[in-house]
Amino acid sequence: MCSTTETKRDLDSLVWNFLGNLLAGCRCGTIRVVKRSHDRFASFLLACAILSLAVSSNAQVTPSGSMKRSPAEVVKRYVLLDQKGARLEAGSFDTVLPYIDWKEEPAWGRVVVVQETSVPDDYRKWEILNNLEVVIPVTFHVLGAVYLENVSFIPEETMEEVRFHVKVVGNYWRIVSPIIPPHVGLKRMVSFAREAEAKEQNETHRTELASLIDSLRKAK
Repeated sequence: MCSTTETKRDLDSLVWNFLGNLLAGCRCGTIRVVKRSHDRFASFLLACAILSLAVSSNAQVTPSGSMKRSPAEVVKRYVLLDQKGARLEAGSFDTVLPYIDWKEEPAWGRVVVVQETSVPDDYRKWEILNNLEVVIPVTFHVLGAVYLENVSFIPEETMEEVRFHVKVVGNYWRIVSPIIPPHVGLKRMVSFAREAEAKEQNETHRTELASLIDSLRKAK
């Protein structure tokens, strides 16, 4: 792991490289070039301020959502736990609490089934509102949705982008919005349906769950 000194040196190098590019742009003599460079420089400085908070040689032992971590790590952890089904049951919801700024959710009637997700580490893909607040876009490869009321899976493959608003709350990065339906991985959704089928005593409901499992398997 890089030391604090090494990481600071890397940030300093990035700043000076950017300044060099900015000066080169100014020599072009057009106001438009200078303005674009100024806007990029302002965003760059905000990004450096955010990333500098993550500089720590002991990052692996910092608390969940600590300002010493990148806000992208908070989003990654939340999305991963969601994929594993942490929000499917009240008993496992506590595992996502260190990453969000709400304490409860509505009773969801729909679960989005996903194949994979992408959370960008590159700050240039974020919307930086200020040094304590960012918006990070997350891309979901969606396969369809499970509707709990009638125990059915409706396939609809698409790419979905969710813009997670992350800000510092009480010295910790927290996702403040949006509150979206559970986005669960396909394998976990199949396992969840199997567990429900095994516990179900009603024969009709067992048949419905078996049909759901069969539909999910076809989505692979």
